[in-house]
Amino acid sequence: MIIDEDPRKRSTSHELGCDLSSISADELRHRITLLQDEIARLSREIDLKEAGRKAADSLFSPKV
Repeated sequence: MIIDEDPRKRSTSHELGCDLSSISADELRHRITLLQDEIARLSREIDLKEAGRKAADSLFSPKV
């Protein structure tokens, strides 16, 4: 009997629209967590970019 010495590693990515039928419920929960973390990271980046844009607009906008 051959024993697999490398335990199956969880995927650290998710392809949109991929077939989910062969993925366990635990793996799906893991992917949801990964995607939620990525959404939070993207939202933080949007906030940083918008704050930078606001600062630039207030600095360079004409003063009346």
